[in-house]
Amino acid sequence: MANKYCPICGEENECMTGRVEHGNCWCDTEGVFPIGIFELVPTESIRKNCICKKCVNKYRDEAKIKKNML
Repeated sequence: MANKYCPICGEENECMTGRVEHGNCWCDTEGVFPIGIFELVPTESIRKNCICKKCVNKYRDEAKIKKNML
């Protein structure tokens, strides 16, 4: 990826894609990212910046809370 910072929170995304052999990045073990999270990424950062694990987990936790409130 072109940038090592998360496009949502601005912290380091800890992306290892392209730096080591495939399968060593945290996102390779996460499975599928929640589709709605990509709506939080600014247009200019799509496919240029990886989302960090903290933001993915926060999004999932907030989605669970909203689901439980319904």
